[in-house]
Amino acid sequence: MRETNNLRARLACSWGCMLVLLMAAGCGHHKYPTPMPTASTAPPITYPAPPGSASAGGPAASSGRIPVTPLPEGGVSGDDKEFILTHRPIFSEVGQATWYTAPYKGRKSANGQVFRDDALTAAHRTLPMGSLIVVTNLTTRQASAMRISDRGPFVPDKIIDLTMASAKSIGVYRTGTARVRIDVYQTPKPIDTGGRWCVQIGPIATERKAIRLKEELLDKYPTSRVIEFPGEDSFWVRIRPEGDDRGLAEAIARRVDLAEGAAYLTRLD
Repeated sequence: MRETNNLRARLACSWGCMLVLLMAAGCGHHKYPTPMPTASTAPPITYPAPPGSASAGGPAASSGRIPVTPLPEGGVSGDDKEFILTHRPIFSEVGQATWYTAPYKGRKSANGQVFRDDALTAAHRTLPMGSLIVVTNLTTRQASAMRISDRGPFVPDKIIDLTMASAKSIGVYRTGTARVRIDVYQTPKPIDTGGRWCVQIGPIATERKAIRLKEELLDKYPTSRVIEFPGEDSFWVRIRPEGDDRGLAEAIARRVDLAEGAAYLTRLD
């Protein structure tokens, strides 16, 4: 009971702090310089599967596309908050958080919905899309519920990328980064089994280098789907192993030898 009451109080305090921060952001924007967000979340890419693909599960799976994962308005609902207050986390991790914003209006998050700065959502590389989480700033103890709607951050030593609203709700907006704990309360799909996986490589300085790396990887992994695509100020290469298999993706991530950029194991669904 004491733990539940503490969590209830912590979340209530955090949501109250978010309102205060939002008001402060509107009233004092010119008095307090805001750190630039990280350009770390690459845009989602969809493309058809090759003929004879072993993927199954309806039109979305057979085309190689990842189905849309709709989220509540604003990221979390009243039912989500009540669920958190009456359940224990099923998984936790600690690491550095950053925040980000869309490079252009109308950009879609990896879950298929239009990205919103004002939604309580976040990007994570491997949690199932739509996962319900609570992120706690370990310095200020501010906490907020949010859902996973995007993939990233694709930078070393960072585990989660927050929207502007999520960053404000836990006191990360002005500092730009903070050490946080992620408590996972609900996932639409299992964390440890199944899933559709890839390896994302970058950032790569030029398109020419990205194309050359793609061609090298196609020769090395002929049963995989490999593409190159632009990010904000750089280029990326993505490898989807046969069947989007996690074990194959993990093996590729361990073996790939890069002259620039880094390889990130990433879940697509």
